Amino acid sequence: MSATISPEGSLEILSQHEVNRLRDTSQTGLHELLRRCALAVLNSGSPIDDGLALLETYPDFDIEVLQQDRGVRLKLVNAPTDAFVDGRMIRGIREHLSSVLRDIVYVYNEIQTQARFDLSTAEGTTNAVFHILRKAGTLKPGLDPSLVVCWGGHSISREEYEYTKDVGYHLGLRDLDICTGCGPGAMKGPMKGANVAHAKQRRYPARYLGVSEPGIIAAEAPNPIVNELVVMPDIEKRLEAFVRLGHGIIVFPGGVGTAEEILYLLGILLHPDNTDMALPVVFSGPASAKEYFQRIDEFLVYTLGESVRDLYTIVVDDPVRVARLMHEKIAEVTEYRRARQDAFHFNWRLTIDRNFQEPFVPTHANMASLALNRDLPKHELAANLRRAFSGIVAGNVKEQGIRAIEAHGPFCLSAEPDLMARLDDLLSSFVAQGRMKLAGEYTPCYTLG
Repeated sequence: MSATISPEGSLEILSQHEVNRLRDTSQTGLHELLRRCALAVLNSGSPIDDGLALLETYPDFDIEVLQQDRGVRLKLVNAPTDAFVDGRMIRGIREHLSSVLRDIVYVYNEIQTQARFDLSTAEGTTNAVFHILRKAGTLKPGLDPSLVVCWGGHSISREEYEYTKDVGYHLGLRDLDICTGCGPGAMKGPMKGANVAHAKQRRYPARYLGVSEPGIIAAEAPNPIVNELVVMPDIEKRLEAFVRLGHGIIVFPGGVGTAEEILYLLGILLHPDNTDMALPVVFSGPASAKEYFQRIDEFLVYTLGESVRDLYTIVVDDPVRVARLMHEKIAEVTEYRRARQDAFHFNWRLTIDRNFQEPFVPTHANMASLALNRDLPKHELAANLRRAFSGIVAGNVKEQGIRAIEAHGPFCLSAEPDLMARLDDLLSSFVAQGRMKLAGEYTPCYTLG
């Protein structure tokens, strides 16, 4: 379907230079980035979790930014018909499309091309993350802590999905808001459950914040409940946004993407500067997920040491307990930040090592050269394991990663023998449990040697 629409929500008039950059189809232009992200948003609700397959399904889709006296218009050509009702675009999708346009323009014009943001330093990177979130209107300084970040797989069983909904429902009854990666599965469930609870409690406005990035948005298109969408420039800044925005974190069952998030989070909390940091972490799922969390727990203890268990609590098959625990712990976070005169809306005190901030490009050479051995400091090993899992995510669902695998074969990871065996067991369990892909047989994009 083809249509011309106005962006929904607040979007300032773009300069001619900005419009030209969005139209530029060269490698230095922004048109292809806008096209890929826009197609993902318009395809919300599709079972496709393969960025390349999505582009191949809609090869003739295009988007053009039109400059007009009263603002910009978006011309869509051969867009997915499910984004429209009786010829009119669904309002929520129009809002998400506007957010994509806003973030792409802002990141390029104000972050990537401005000397005041030194992205080679920890301070400069965190400052950039803050400004992107502020531009998106995500930072709410007038609100008490209430934002629960929920992580988990987009490819989960119906039972696990219903469990995430139950947890979200009980969080919502306790006036807690939800932040996820914005996609399906464990990212949609908590929002859906909380939405019903917020309606019962007459909580308005309730927050359903989705944080994505260009490489993953095609595989995890924003679900319809997301009412605040932010597209960060890369996975590292996306992860930093989660931990600086959230007041507590719940991890549901998932695959390599969830393992990546866990290693990122725990690697940061293991840093000596964060010893006393108030940031509650709960791992939870239905009774059928008990073995999943046992495997995760064993792998974490083996790689990061027994003390890592002090950083999280595992709760199996008890949504009410999860919600009560998170509600109690967020009250402690409130007192912690108030006592230190910290902001409620952005966790400035959290120290994030550069190993967790530097963008990792999952090429075959970079994946093969990762140092995976237990002689490394714990937070450095966590950083490298996070990169390994990030590369597997790219090979599974991201267009660039899929193309690299097609051209050069699977990524090859190397580690000390015992660690390699543990890693193989963990990844094999994800494959066996169907956690790597929404539909179809999974072909591994990696080898261990």
